[in-house]
Amino acid sequence: MDFEFTDDQVSLRDAVQRWVDKGFGFERRHALAKAGGASRAVYGELAELGLTALAVPEVQGGMGFGAIEAMVVAEELGRGLVNAPFAHGALVAPALLSAAPADVQAAWLPKMASGEALVVLAHQERAARYRLNHVETRAERDGEVWTLTGAKSVVPAGDEADAFIVPARTGGADDAPQGIALFLVERTGASVRGYPTQDGARAAELTLQATPATLIVAEGHALLEQAVDIGIAAQCAEAVGLMDKLLAITTEYMNTRKQFGVTIASFQALRHRVADLKMQLELGRSMSYFASLKLGEAAPQRRRAVSQARVQLGQSMRILGQQCIQLHGGIGVTDEYIASHYFKRLTMLEMSFGDTLHHLGEVSARMQDQAGVFA
Repeated sequence: MDFEFTDDQVSLRDAVQRWVDKGFGFERRHALAKAGGASRAVYGELAELGLTALAVPEVQGGMGFGAIEAMVVAEELGRGLVNAPFAHGALVAPALLSAAPADVQAAWLPKMASGEALVVLAHQERAARYRLNHVETRAERDGEVWTLTGAKSVVPAGDEADAFIVPARTGGADDAPQGIALFLVERTGASVRGYPTQDGARAAELTLQATPATLIVAEGHALLEQAVDIGIAAQCAEAVGLMDKLLAITTEYMNTRKQFGVTIASFQALRHRVADLKMQLELGRSMSYFASLKLGEAAPQRRRAVSQARVQLGQSMRILGQQCIQLHGGIGVTDEYIASHYFKRLTMLEMSFGDTLHHLGEVSARMQDQAGVFA
């Protein structure tokens, strides 16, 4: 299998890297986090680079690129610790809206491609525990008009978004995969309470009370799973970029920090630990590639592969993050030092779209006829 990137993919990576180096240094990122984590202006700059059009179909003003291009961009944004909702607004939402009626696509996808509109998925409910089939939000129909009643939690960039894609139940029990429809809800009709998150970004609680909504698809559980898998793959790539940069920061620190008159990088025990961390990074990188390459497979193979990747990335993120902070000592947890921000973002990612234990259960449920997690 050829793992070489094409010239276009390399050029895309270089363009994002140049923007990060010139326009998004740690000082700016730290200032945004201290000010509450607002990221709409940063998202606008990603739009100027064309990144918000990456996954939007060409007929709707986008680029129509695939999973590998998304992975390349997400990894570079992770390396730069960019706190903008790229995966949610530029990858997950277009995948969902591409199944909407033609008039809904025409009304929203071009604006999303240009960055004029930010649309995010609002799916998590308090009792769901990462289960996509657990939906208590209810949809009622009166003629051609749909209204939604319910609540969604931890909506990424929720108080900065223009609209939300909301799973709501039109029938069936709260845990049934059948009867879950997907709706577009404009922010003006919903109650939104925003707050900063620990990683310097923002999220919101979304409350719907007979809120007008536009139907995207009547049976949306399978589409929701596919879009979430796209988001997981993108966040795996982001985690690889984060880990790569954090390890580089740590080794640079070890080459300058001295104890007993020599740099701590000369201590054999610490060098062995760094070698172990490099192995964790490469394990994570290979599984990130695996997840992105499997996004085009049938649902059972795709879901299993993405969960397998997420298990490995969850383990690698936790091990590498904790060890890098420990290798720094006390300075590693200070807010003024860059390493602590990488660690916080890795910690948040470990719990996004399902934590490691959740995905280990998903892998187990899909491999009962085989031995070994990665068989």
